[in-house]
Amino acid sequence: MTRVLILNGPNLGRLGVREPDVYGAASYADLVAAGERWGAENDLEVQVRQTDDESELVGWLHGAVDDGAHVVLNPAAFTHYSYALRDAAAQVTKAGLLLVEVHLSNPAAREEFRHNSVIGGVATGTVAGFGFDSYRLAVLAIVAKLAA
Repeated sequence: MTRVLILNGPNLGRLGVREPDVYGAASYADLVAAGERWGAENDLEVQVRQTDDESELVGWLHGAVDDGAHVVLNPAAFTHYSYALRDAAAQVTKAGLLLVEVHLSNPAAREEFRHNSVIGGVATGTVAGFGFDSYRLAVLAIVAKLAA
């Protein structure tokens, strides 16, 4: 079965509590349940993880390469400055795996410092601005790309 990791960076464990006007009312537990549902609906093994620790996120990307898992990545604040995360994400796509960068909000429509993504240039694609649905769209993008 095709594996997909939905990886989340800092503060995303606070979904539903942190700025719901920006990030929505769905909780991290809702995301975990939805990820499992999307996996079942698309014959994927989906695992959802969240960490506030940059090194742990880098390690998960290394593990994705080693295990042949595709990745949906919401790097959160690491989007804008983590070259370590960027280099780990590049290893995923260089290994022939798919990596879709995800954002709940549209970073380009927010503060200037959020406009730059160091991840976008090495990702297979980016889905942003659709709230919680951004994750579902990213999973469907992986499904479509694998079927092509």
